[in-house]
Amino acid sequence: MTVLIVSSAEDPASTNIKYSLLEQTTWEEHGIFYDTPVYRHTSMKNLMMVTIPDKKIRHENIDQEVHDQLNLTPDIAIFLSRHRSKTGEPTLTVHPIGNFSDALFGGQPKTLVLAAPRMMTQILRLIKKNLQQTNLGYKVCYEVTHHGPFLKIPTLFVEVGSTEVQWQQKEPARIIATSLLEMLPTAQYEKNFPKDIPVLLGIGGGHYAPRFTEIALQKKVAFGHMIPTYKIDEGAIDDEILEKTMQATPDFTGVYLHKKDLKKSQVTHFRNWFENRNIPILSSKEFKDL
Repeated sequence: MTVLIVSSAEDPASTNIKYSLLEQTTWEEHGIFYDTPVYRHTSMKNLMMVTIPDKKIRHENIDQEVHDQLNLTPDIAIFLSRHRSKTGEPTLTVHPIGNFSDALFGGQPKTLVLAAPRMMTQILRLIKKNLQQTNLGYKVCYEVTHHGPFLKIPTLFVEVGSTEVQWQQKEPARIIATSLLEMLPTAQYEKNFPKDIPVLLGIGGGHYAPRFTEIALQKKVAFGHMIPTYKIDEGAIDDEILEKTMQATPDFTGVYLHKKDLKKSQVTHFRNWFENRNIPILSSKEFKDL
């Protein structure tokens, strides 16, 4: 079993996170990928890091490519990335990937990549904890499911945003690297996390998933794929997509609706849709505090 960390040479934030990982602990070279060294962690032998020369969101099927070229079979992929936003707010984010509609930014249309809910949520919490030990004024949050690439294994993105200024800074990259290295010695795959952590599909809210982030930072839950209100309003969320979203959320337990950011008719529609399939709609009161 292999944990695959993917960095991109064309992304300064990704490069900074990569070098922080290399500086904070011990790695050894283990082959070449795109004329760049592959690194294997010296104590966590199943932890591998590769570098690609192009945009991550459009580099499809890297799991198969690594298998074919390096004879590795990755079981999960963690992409190190920059995050871009119009507001430019300094932000550290994690999110699952896939497309609810068109594939304008990599991946395949109407296709969700397997999420890693418990790992993604644990990284979110560790980033928040490690950020609090600094003077950096960054927001920490999920982002909802969006963009490519396409893989056949559980995948997550962890990102520094939101402008060139933050991408070039080493301190936010170090926080992400530290958080990954804090988690990976004991939990490298979804199966390593306690099974009593409910895994939720989140529906409603904005791109930065404020309600889902708030719950995950306070309660003993994990979110997998998250559907924003704007995708619902676009008409992208049909029966097919809902089925695919559940299938791509491992150990799926139930659904959380951000009702305050949904129309009453939308709440009724989703409540009926899931209840007719005996899938529970859960509230934050049902979750244990961290």
